[in-house]
Amino acid sequence: MIKYLFFDNDGVLVDTEKYFFEATRIVLAQNGIELTKEKFIELTLIGNEGGWRLARDMNMSEAKIDLMRKERNELYSEYLSKGNLLADGADEVIENLAAEYKLGIVTSSKKTHFDLIHKSTGILNYFSFVLTREDYTKSKPAADPYLKALETAGCAPDEAVSIEDSLRGLVSSNGAGIKCIIIPNELTAGSDFKDAWKIIDNIKQLAEIL
Repeated sequence: MIKYLFFDNDGVLVDTEKYFFEATRIVLAQNGIELTKEKFIELTLIGNEGGWRLARDMNMSEAKIDLMRKERNELYSEYLSKGNLLADGADEVIENLAAEYKLGIVTSSKKTHFDLIHKSTGILNYFSFVLTREDYTKSKPAADPYLKALETAGCAPDEAVSIEDSLRGLVSSNGAGIKCIIIPNELTAGSDFKDAWKIIDNIKQLAEIL
């Protein structure tokens, strides 16, 4: 019996991944490195290396990469401050699901970015807990985030379902023994989600399949 729903944040609850891509692309371009959408998907939404792998391939120092990361985070924060970023219909879906299930958020976002994102969404009161990047050791696709979610929720893997949009999220969830529902978006639609429990077109379809 499903008791808990664990939601990824970026790309599922909020439409933010395009801004993360753009901020990373701009900062890398300013340093002579081209980041295509295809490479961003490979390095960030499938793997866990991020665009900085391209800088390391050019033998840039870790100090320089840290500076670029700081610049990217500042630019990304500017994008996140522009208004409500909720995915279409997410607020109504979350309100309805909270009446039947306990909800948690399991995100790779840093807490500073997460707080900016949800400054005006009004949905956090429906969630029992939130895990951001600072709350576990290894990020997705490692199983750590979802193992921490199970520990926090106090439930067994077969009592939870995750909702993700990326292959790295799917691998993380499956690694913790949790069935995963995938909602592909523009950036992740081309990934191989054969190991997902279910695949749906948008968040509004969640209630129908649970």
